[in-house]
Amino acid sequence: MIPAMPAVSVSRTRQASHAVLRFGLVAAMGVVTALILIAGVWASWDTAPYVMLTKGREHGTVTVTDCAGDTCTGPYSPVSAGSTPRERVVIARTAAVRVGQTYSVVVKPGTDQVLRSGPAGILHAWTPLGGALLLASVVVAGGLRRPRVAWVLAGVGMALLTVVSLTV
Repeated sequence: MIPAMPAVSVSRTRQASHAVLRFGLVAAMGVVTALILIAGVWASWDTAPYVMLTKGREHGTVTVTDCAGDTCTGPYSPVSAGSTPRERVVIARTAAVRVGQTYSVVVKPGTDQVLRSGPAGILHAWTPLGGALLLASVVVAGGLRRPRVAWVLAGVGMALLTVVSLTV
């Protein structure tokens, strides 16, 4: 006959395995959350330095004359010293870019692309981060079981996206 294991030993083993599984879940969800936020910053950083750190960059205006697909084009008129006029530059087509309108822009160095400048350009550049904050809030609430932190992330993301939609 095989002796029975003490109940205390089985209970401790279950507690230990539960703790290891819980740690693994928290670690995995933490990594997913971090990756989502890093991706949001990475996507925003594609345009953010050009509109935020404008010293020494070419400043001017673009009058949108044509839109096709996800881009619009128009002539560029320089405002800053050292900037040269261009017959055609490309600006991203967003809900706020309309044919016939003139926008203050910064030229992306080495290209014919221009980016909106000023508060509207800065906010538009950080839009991907707003979406990432909203997505991360779902992971934090469900995976990490931190509802207060999730509400803060969601609130900041919604505030950013709301301000962008009102400003741009």
